[in-house]
Amino acid sequence: MLYPGLASHPDHALATQQMLGFGGMVCFEAKGGQAAAYRFFDRIGLFQRAASLGSVESLCSLPVLTSQYGLSDEQLAQAGVTRGMVRLSVGLEAPEDLIADVAQALA
Repeated sequence: MLYPGLASHPDHALATQQMLGFGGMVCFEAKGGQAAAYRFFDRIGLFQRAASLGSVESLCSLPVLTSQYGLSDEQLAQAGVTRGMVRLSVGLEAPEDLIADVAQALA
């Protein structure tokens, strides 16, 4: 899980200096790489698929299809992005509904 709100994140100390709290943007590497990320993206239901992650609705994005589209593997590595990376922007829906949606998409 790539989330600066976690003490285990390499930039946690910097994030605590820059932020008053932590937001609802999380990023994770899908086990199985790009194929697993695509499968998750196809299965997610409550989260809306989106190219931009700024909204009150929960949104899901695959960086290789949006912000880092067309980059080589070397360029992705330089940007800290993998082909299996999934970004979720958590919105205002009920947490239990969002958790259930992520769980079914990962199943």
